[in-house]
Amino acid sequence: MAISEVSIPFRYKTKRSSAVSWVASHALRHWYIFLVGIIGAIGNAALASVPALQYGLVFENLTSGNPSPSVFLRAGAIVGISQVSRGFLQFFRNFGFEVTAQRIERDVRDEFYISLLGKSMTFHSLQSVGDLMARATNDIREVNYIFSPGLNTVLGSINFLFIPLGIAVSIHPVLLLTPVLFIIFYFLSIAHFLKILEPVTREVRSTFGTLNSRLAEDIDGVETVKAASQEQAEIDRFKVNSQAFRNANVKQGDIEARFIPLLLLALAMGFGLLHALILYRQGLIPLSSVITFFSGLSMLGFPTNSSIRSYSQISLGLASARRLLSTMNSENNLDQNESGHSGVINGKVNFENVSFAYDGNNLNLQDITFQVNPGQTVAIVGQTGSGKTSLVRLINRTYDPLSGSVKIDGIDLRDWKLDSLRGQISIIEQDIFLFSKSVAENIAFGKPNATLDEIIMAAKKAQANGFIEELPEGYDTVIGERGATISGGQRQRLALARAFLTDPKILILDDSTSAIDSKTEDEIQRAIKLASEGRTTFIITHRLSQIRWADLIIVMRKGRISAIGTHDQLMETSKSYRNIFAEAKE
Repeated sequence: MAISEVSIPFRYKTKRSSAVSWVASHALRHWYIFLVGIIGAIGNAALASVPALQYGLVFENLTSGNPSPSVFLRAGAIVGISQVSRGFLQFFRNFGFEVTAQRIERDVRDEFYISLLGKSMTFHSLQSVGDLMARATNDIREVNYIFSPGLNTVLGSINFLFIPLGIAVSIHPVLLLTPVLFIIFYFLSIAHFLKILEPVTREVRSTFGTLNSRLAEDIDGVETVKAASQEQAEIDRFKVNSQAFRNANVKQGDIEARFIPLLLLALAMGFGLLHALILYRQGLIPLSSVITFFSGLSMLGFPTNSSIRSYSQISLGLASARRLLSTMNSENNLDQNESGHSGVINGKVNFENVSFAYDGNNLNLQDITFQVNPGQTVAIVGQTGSGKTSLVRLINRTYDPLSGSVKIDGIDLRDWKLDSLRGQISIIEQDIFLFSKSVAENIAFGKPNATLDEIIMAAKKAQANGFIEELPEGYDTVIGERGATISGGQRQRLALARAFLTDPKILILDDSTSAIDSKTEDEIQRAIKLASEGRTTFIITHRLSQIRWADLIIVMRKGRISAIGTHDQLMETSKSYRNIFAEAKE
């Protein structure tokens, strides 16, 4: 099943083949800032070796028997100037990596959000909102940490591994043995560390997503939980998820506690000092060089001690990047058809031998064929599960048919430019979604530049103006998330007002008046009839008042068209319709 959605391109191309290449493609966009951090890291490490060299010279001067004050002053000045300069370079290092991290987090968040909005309804219907929220917030933040403190610490400290090499060469080449062996075993142990850490960090991120997913479900469905007295059961489930997250973190901590480079550092310091002392006893190097060499070896402590957390942070960040990519890389066949047809819709709709399945196999609609002329009102009736909603979702390309074609004005929907098509079709579903914004902003959601007069006019057409003016702040009243602070009937009238404001060429009402009370039913029916004039209208309904004045009635049964015609025709020819009509009367 091909599924198409509006896919807004991200502002630059990223490589999504792997987590590393994807993160790197974002980093390359900010190479100049990243370069500042690299230069700061190299310069900071290079100047860190200055004190070690000067300590040796000072010790040599002290033990010479004729110490020179000028040597002390010169050494102090060199150390002071070098370390002040090092402070500036360290600022550049931190600044470069932190700015890069923040910019990458911003860009990744934008790219991920754009990707989510471009996904099909099939994708969103199968996804946990809580897990998506965990990816959109916490996982993206973990990608930030790859650079700061992750790479900031790694690249800032890794240079310290090579300082002892330069010091060793300047004293005696044979002293290279200790730092060279340490570097070799250090990188081998880091590779092993990352290998065993990678599945654990994946588990950490996965269990966090599961934990967040269940939490979001419980909060969203708290009314159901309380109504069924299932608070303790949900608490127990949450404890299980929380324990799984805790166990994954303990596994990570256990691996970090067995970090081999810490042992290597102790061995290197001991063996290096012993080696230098042996050379001293043999008269090959002076005692001051022993101090200089040992001071140089001590610099291995920074990369070793900082590696534990920084490499773990990088591994967690890459695990999070993989989770983000798994979401973004799904359904890459989404097509907005930028070069497609973008004319004004007249309203002629044709279904030609259309079959459809949500999962691509089990048919929800089968062999649907009918034609609707511009300006006609079509009532779609049938029992629950007969395929009514599935049928209308094909009209605005929420889904594409498995076979056959849906055409508007004789043009296959797949040949239309998608945003042009949807901009002229308005659909109001039974489950109305309103945002936690003002009433005016909710009505104007599809037309953000609408004036207040236009908003009020649309509200009047939808019979919503009366209750809006009774709200504490009228059109400026902020309603709760999903419209929780207003009634079902009021939510549906706001949705109708939203549709009237956009003035669509095709209007689809999916049982959208089910929550309208009997007092306002006649008024709302007149409003719908007025709104349907001049545009093609599809109404999924069980209300007699809407069925009877429809120009065409489609009777659905088990995913097929059971009967089609006017009210009078179907009353004579269709037993199914007569049964539905009789039930509606009751």
